[in-house]
Formats: sequence, structure tokens, C-alpha cells
Amino acid sequence: MLYSLARPLLFSLAPERAHELTLSLLKKAHKVGAMRQDVAAKPVTCMGIEFPNPVGLAAGLDKNGAYIDALAGLGFGFIEIGTITPRPQAGNPKPRLFRIPEAKAIINRMGFNNDGVDQLIENVKAAKFKGILGINIGKNADTPVDDAVSDYLICLEKVYNYASYITVNISSPNTKNLRSLQSGHALTDLLETLKKRQLELAEEHKHYVPLVLKVAPDLSEQDIQFIADQLLQFKIDGLIVTNTTLSRDGVENLPYGNETGGLSGAPVFEKSTACLAAFAQQLNGQIPLIGVGGILAGEQALAKQQAGAMLVQIYSGMIYTGPSLIPDCVNAMT
Repeated sequence: MLYSLARPLLFSLAPERAHELTLSLLKKAHKVGAMRQDVAAKPVTCMGIEFPNPVGLAAGLDKNGAYIDALAGLGFGFIEIGTITPRPQAGNPKPRLFRIPEAKAIINRMGFNNDGVDQLIENVKAAKFKGILGINIGKNADTPVDDAVSDYLICLEKVYNYASYITVNISSPNTKNLRSLQSGHALTDLLETLKKRQLELAEEHKHYVPLVLKVAPDLSEQDIQFIADQLLQFKIDGLIVTNTTLSRDGVENLPYGNETGGLSGAPVFEKSTACLAAFAQQLNGQIPLIGVGGILAGEQALAKQQAGAMLVQIYSGMIYTGPSLIPDCVNAMT
């Protein structure tokens, strides 16, 4: 109810300013014991980890891990922070975030704006949160795509001891040529190299941290089959389906509907869920799936589960419906 009262004020502000203000207020409220909600326990074991409930926060909301404790108070079963890069970067020029309320959608072209992996680690170390934390890693914009694996290796090595699982983000549309890593030799080389280093780190640190891939919804049947084969070949631990879409279906003639960037929110639900179902068919239960994209109500979280997801993540849907979306999704899932 508090969010429904605050939303008109937040929506009167520029989207990026509203985002920053919301997180700042949430952090202050958390410190005084407010803005906490109880969510029913619904344990799920996935990737060898027991999640207290199957509803997580998608990457992108807390890029630097600066608000982990406050976000945990909302009742998420797990939190994913990032995307983080080896070096700090400002991201793309502003404005780069656009609401489309008529479609319950968002377009962003943030461009992995973040304070760098070292600062993220300091923030994680300062947090009191002891729950399940995913860390989403990427490459710096000025790193040539041919050298991308070096950036992913830097991040993998640095965050390994601080993550419950690590997500390899090769599906943002807002870093030039990043999505080319989803195909051909580029994907093979990336997964082979990261898997080898993951196993070495597991031996060095005497504990195993699962490695997860995050893909786009804009994939052909051939793309899905190839990626599925690569995941199985290199024994990747999980797959997040999906990131934002380049499609403009559902927002074509709306204000900001033609802005460059990735589209999230309600219009991506069907596309991302179809992609999820296609991966579920290809992988046949051999690799766990995390469903994300367009969840604005509990019934849509259930639909992701029915399409093959063990866990789900939310982000844009919370912008429109507020934190009550978390228990709604938990309660709807079986």
C-alpha cells in the first residue's frame, strides 16, 4: 500500500532519478526497521543450493551491491547484483532509461554503468546479508569483444569467494557486440575457458560456486539448440532465460517506444516464456532454468514454472506493482 501511494510521486521524476531515490529511501527505511515483509517459506534446491523461496531479484537493480541488506528485507529468496565489470565505467549517455506506463514496460540502454568489481566486493563484505547472492559479471565497453574472455575471467576470479552463484551476462543489448558471444566459436571459447577456471577455483578454495549463463530472448531455434548443446558439453550449472528484448512488439506507437535499448516488462513475457520453454525442451531437465521477463503477477511466475523454470526473477514488474509482487509470486508457485 505504501508503494501505491509513493508511485505517482516516483513516476513524476525522471526514471533514473526515481530509481536512485527509491533505493536510497529503502536503505534508510531498512535501517529503522521499516519496509520489511514476511514471505512464506517455500524451499527449492537448485544447483546444489537450498533457496528459501523461488523468487529472486534480477540483476540490474542493484548494480554495485550497495543495497543488499535493504533489498533482502523485502523477502526475496535470492538476490542477484551486477552486472559488474573489471573497471568502473559510466555507461551510456543519459537519458538512458524510459518508462512506458501504458504497456507496463521499460526500455533501458544503461550500458553496464557500475563502480567496478573491487568496489562491489567491498560492498558485499560490508553487507550483513547471509542469504543467497548471485553476482552477474560482464565486460567493459572498451574491451574488444575478441578479448572479452579476459574481462570475464577477472570478474570470475575476484567474486568467486563472495558469490553463491556467478552469472555470465552475454545478452545485454547495450554493450556493442556483446550478444555475438552467444554464438559460434566465441561462445565455445568463453564457456570452455570459464568452466576450466571455475573448476580450478573450486579446487583452490575448497568450495564449488555454480556458473550460470544469461541469454537473450531474441534467439532462433538454431541458436537455442546450439547454446543448449554448449551448456551440456561444458556442464554449465544453470541458465537464466531471458534478458531484455530488441523487439518493440507491444510498444510500437507509444511514447518512448522506439528508443534504443532493451525492452523489459509486460511486453517481453510471451517472448521470454516461449524461449524458456524451448530451452526446457532442449535441455530436458539436465540443467536448471531460471525464468525472468515480464512477471507482473503471481500467475505469470507460475507460468514460468510450468514452462520449465525452477526459480524466477523479477525487476521491471516491481517498478509497476511494488514489493507485494514478491509474496504474490511465491504464493502462486507450486
